[in-house]
Amino acid sequence: MGLQLWGGIECTVLRTQGEWRDQLKETGHHDRLTDLDLVASLGIRKLRYPVLWERVAPTDLRSPDWSWSDARLGRLRELGCDPIAGLVHHGSGPAYTSLLDPLFPEKLADYARQVAERYPWVRDWTPVNEPLTTARFSGLYGHWHPHGRDGRSFLTALTNECRGVLLAMREIRKIRPDARLIQTEDMGRVFSTPPLAEQAEHENERRWLSLDLLCGRVDSNHPWYGIMLREGVPQEHLDQLVEEARAPDVIGINHYVTSDRYLDHRVHLYPPATIGGNADGPYADVEAVRVPITPHGQTGAEARLREVWERYRLPLAITEAHLGCREPEESVRWLVEVWNGAARLRQEGVDLCAVTVWSMFGAMDWCSLLRRRDGMYEPGVFDVRHEPPRPTPLAEAVHALATTGRFEHAMVADPGWWRRDDRYIIQPEDFRLQPQEA
Repeated sequence: MGLQLWGGIECTVLRTQGEWRDQLKETGHHDRLTDLDLVASLGIRKLRYPVLWERVAPTDLRSPDWSWSDARLGRLRELGCDPIAGLVHHGSGPAYTSLLDPLFPEKLADYARQVAERYPWVRDWTPVNEPLTTARFSGLYGHWHPHGRDGRSFLTALTNECRGVLLAMREIRKIRPDARLIQTEDMGRVFSTPPLAEQAEHENERRWLSLDLLCGRVDSNHPWYGIMLREGVPQEHLDQLVEEARAPDVIGINHYVTSDRYLDHRVHLYPPATIGGNADGPYADVEAVRVPITPHGQTGAEARLREVWERYRLPLAITEAHLGCREPEESVRWLVEVWNGAARLRQEGVDLCAVTVWSMFGAMDWCSLLRRRDGMYEPGVFDVRHEPPRPTPLAEAVHALATTGRFEHAMVADPGWWRRDDRYIIQPEDFRLQPQEA
């Protein structure tokens, strides 16, 4: 079987700053069953789709409401479109738990068992989407509930998520022994100026942590094992992840133009909004494609997939490929670039099964990580500002890739903005490191 095109619907449900955000409601997908017919009309036969804990059992695990999921999963089955069922998507679970709840893994496993009992025909599962990214945003940066800002919160949340995946898949496989874990994560790499090399190395080592935990690699020889113990992660939890590990059946990489980062200590060169820092001082944190020093070929989905393959040698997929932009043609160029990179890797012998076009019906307020209600909508394959949702230029490309594996059009002959010389925040002649800055 050749490279497949999968689909995905942005479905984040989370708490932030005391309120709930629900992308399914904010994009209108919650109310449109016919959206699924639009997806199937493009030739997509596998769809990342939510059966979210926060929506099905918001008040109690003993009183779930399956009506919405029954109708949607039933329609997908009629259309011959297999779901990859997502149970927690950037969330912290319903109000009666959180990522810092010691019983979060067991509660998630309880919910997963109920979902599998309800839909025993579903084979593919993602119990927790992007556990490392979610733990960073919820436990280290304070963006999302429970708004932690320290290493202990971050590592506790991450361990709870990974144990939740382990226990959830154990329960699912009691009902569906051949169930597959499609584990997603953003594996963006960090580049830097020489004075920030230690910070970049720290982040590049940390980015492997969720997959290392799920693959049973975080034992006493792992560089993060001692750190996790010092931050209060129980040794028995780490030992369980080693002893009971069953590697993902497919590692799914979610890659965005913002995934690869560049850190620069010369903050005077950058806009104020890009300035962050650590205990040693401030630095700029920008998309790596925005600076002229990053070597060509080291950024992008193809480079990250090659790294993941070399580390794990497990089947791979791109499980989110999306570009938010004002010009719809740029979204097409991004998808085709990701697709072509995946095809090249397959030719090299990488076991890569699919590319997933994300945000079929767009996303709301992701430019602020959902922390503000600005009404900033990014169209996807369909634009929901029209009734019914109107196909964007992506739809033609998606149909072609899903049905023929190729898309040739004048719009993809030109490079995307992330490949053009006008993409830089500062010009190359102003960017060169001086000896005293190196």
